[in-house]
Amino acid sequence: MPRKVILDMDPGVDDAIALCVALAEPEFDLLAVTATGGNVGPKQATLNVQTIIEQVDPARWPRIGAATPDQLLRTDARHLMGTDGFCGANFPVAELHNRHNSIKVLSDEIRGAAGEVTVIATGPLSNIASLLQAEPDLATEIGHLIILGGAVAGPGNITAAAEFNIYCDAESARQVFQSPVTKTLIPVDVSSQVMLGLDVLEKLKHSGSRTAQFLSKILPNAFRMQRQVLGLEALAVHDVVAVTAAMHPNLFTTEPLHGDVETAGELTHGATVFDRRIVTDSRPNMDVAVDVDADGVLRYILGRLEAGV
Repeated sequence: MPRKVILDMDPGVDDAIALCVALAEPEFDLLAVTATGGNVGPKQATLNVQTIIEQVDPARWPRIGAATPDQLLRTDARHLMGTDGFCGANFPVAELHNRHNSIKVLSDEIRGAAGEVTVIATGPLSNIASLLQAEPDLATEIGHLIILGGAVAGPGNITAAAEFNIYCDAESARQVFQSPVTKTLIPVDVSSQVMLGLDVLEKLKHSGSRTAQFLSKILPNAFRMQRQVLGLEALAVHDVVAVTAAMHPNLFTTEPLHGDVETAGELTHGATVFDRRIVTDSRPNMDVAVDVDADGVLRYILGRLEAGV
């Protein structure tokens, strides 16, 4: 039986790839895609979720959740992904009327299949924190929460100490970390081990799928901006690594750890802190990925993209 999944995301290029992979995964029953601000502002994030689904046009449309318009975030990633989040692709999209808020969609779908839903959060944790604050009982109704964010054994990627998703809304991240939800964290020092090379553009040329056509419009500029801003010839696909963790947890090595988030530090705001002392009173509150079979993850990603929708 397909696994019931909700993606909570802030599209972005790597989120777009992640959603394409999830839509092409026959073992996923993708119930909903809920938008949150992060890579781009809340309104643009909502439009981008709609754009991806319209462009790929899956046979079974997931519900779309709209990001809270007045969501407060500490930064964004427009310097890497452009103002539209898709590196200037500028897809035409008509704004939907009568949209449900992301938090309502999350609540509806989780309550409709209590204990069965895997939520994959690839953006800031604002929606998840707001959901748990409004409806605390849902903490035990979420089957599994997979969080992309934080850093365990390496530096941050937005400041010297902090990873982007956690830094954007550290207070929400701390609430979620401290909640009793069953959760797995995929930190940036693990997700950054999986890089998509330029050869993917050639592979997509040979696929006639709508997925391939959509990605062929955004990836060339994404590679170009990655090279100009970061000096890299490959594209980090952090969000897709989190989706892969839901499908193939065997590709990851995890440790049960107690994690928390720094919300007061001037230099360390948004840093994730893990208690790895030999003797400690802290009890693990999540499983944390500490290693990954990067080749295995990349094979899975490329396989799903070539299969497409």
